[in-house]
Amino acid sequence: MLATIRMALGLIVIAIAILLVIPTQYIALKTGLYSMNFGSRWCHWAMAKALGFRIVKHGEMARERPLLIASNHISWTDILVIGSMTEGSFIARGDMAGWPFLGWLSTLQKTIFVDRKRKGTSGAQASDVGKRLAGNDPVILFAEGTTGDGNFILRFNSTLFGAADMAIREGGAEKVFIQPVAIVYTRFHGMPMNRQHRPLAAWIGDNELWPSIRQHLREGAMDVEVFFGEPVEYTPASRRKVAAKEIEDKVRSLVSDRLRDVKRADALPLP
Repeated sequence: MLATIRMALGLIVIAIAILLVIPTQYIALKTGLYSMNFGSRWCHWAMAKALGFRIVKHGEMARERPLLIASNHISWTDILVIGSMTEGSFIARGDMAGWPFLGWLSTLQKTIFVDRKRKGTSGAQASDVGKRLAGNDPVILFAEGTTGDGNFILRFNSTLFGAADMAIREGGAEKVFIQPVAIVYTRFHGMPMNRQHRPLAAWIGDNELWPSIRQHLREGAMDVEVFFGEPVEYTPASRRKVAAKEIEDKVRSLVSDRLRDVKRADALPLP
């Protein structure tokens, strides 16, 4: 009964947040007044709270521009988590643009849709992202290209790191800053998550969205931590594959360090 009430209240909060943010985002998109994008950040925060997330931030988003944020990826909820503390544009998979309602909302939030499966389009897609970067609009990339279970970092796809090249070559930027960001889901109902329980936060592959939303609404009470690392300079002499590997190693280190702390806390005897 309590779970049903909680789910109903959560859905009401989410609906109100979306309805309130639509007008400001629409005006921002049509007029170019991107300073109004604070509505998107507030909406992400409200939706994350409705789902029961407690978000802890370590560090800050870099102030340097152009800025590409490269993060690991565990679930669709990562968008809410990072979106609650930044006002950048997300890079999302191409088919998301056609999702009912959600695709339209993503468009209002200036999402950049890319189709990694279509051969011969990677250069054009990197160019689109590069132009957005050159316009000093922070871009958020989930660099693994898919979601993991939260226990491991998958190999970072270097293709869209080519956007940094495009921002320099086509956008006239002298350099691009790439900031590593690590997302770690750490606790569930106050208890440290271990290897077996961490997948509760994950949304893997082609799983349906609604069951995941329903689970979070019913269960709630999940802690997630976000670590902002030091940005790396990408210059005309840089190589995208080398840069992708460097950022991947930094994110992996941030995640591994936090998971070791969680494991250590899980092993401590109860008082």
